Amino acid sequence: MVTIKMQPLSGKRKAYDRILRFLLYFCAALTCALLIFIIGYIFVKGLPHITWEFLSTEPSFIRDSIGILPNILNTVYLVVVTLIIILPLGVGAAIYLTEYATNRRLVSILEFATETLTGIPSIIFGLVGMLFFCQFLGLQASLLAGSLTLVIMTIPTIICTTQESLKTVPQSYREAALGLGAGKWHMIRTVVLPSSVDGIVTGCILSIGRIVGESAALLFTAGMGMSMNSFFSSFDNFIHSSGASLTVALYVYARERAEFDVAFAIAAILMILTLLINLTAKLVGRKLKKK
Repeated sequence: MVTIKMQPLSGKRKAYDRILRFLLYFCAALTCALLIFIIGYIFVKGLPHITWEFLSTEPSFIRDSIGILPNILNTVYLVVVTLIIILPLGVGAAIYLTEYATNRRLVSILEFATETLTGIPSIIFGLVGMLFFCQFLGLQASLLAGSLTLVIMTIPTIICTTQESLKTVPQSYREAALGLGAGKWHMIRTVVLPSSVDGIVTGCILSIGRIVGESAALLFTAGMGMSMNSFFSSFDNFIHSSGASLTVALYVYARERAEFDVAFAIAAILMILTLLINLTAKLVGRKLKKK
């Protein structure tokens, strides 16, 4: 047996190692401290102003009351409609680019295009959505126009994360399934997708987070309506009605009305909502992976 004798570190190397370790710990502690400070500050300022009446009513100038139920429902509508559209399109496009496409030059061009779209500022998507969906298609400022704009914004995220997840599946899994007589689609559905479900769920979490936190694009496309929009009572009224999401309502109350207590309350609700969405997505991802 050959033994390797470790040479002791020099004093200069020890000092260099300690400095780097201190910097790493300092950066990690600073990041955690900033996160705790922001969350704590928002909760301290916002939670005392959250009441049942605040959550379950709509604003009324006659009663001189403020309620955010329409904004909560508008946010849910935007998330649901956007996910219904982007999940089949985004996951399907990623599967095609990874598993079926043979022209690697075309694939590289499409991958570059999707990566470029993820870095475009949201205000540009809002301007394009206003010109195309609201004016050219005649949808006006509505929840449907806002949802379609969010589809364009978030579909590159779904494609990129799903592609990266599909590429992590070992090629031997595919070869083994095909060697046992499985067809191409059967192999993808039963072997590749279950093995990459974590990445798909991660893409959904990122997309939902961007939808819930988006305000600039929705100001141009979904509008700032504070009245109740019901998807089930009248679909025509729903797709042509202006509706402010929680982030847009936060902007209105903080910037336009200077009601910062209401703005902090909405911010606290947004953080709680984001946490619940992340936890739910994690649980769903674990259950899907077990199956």
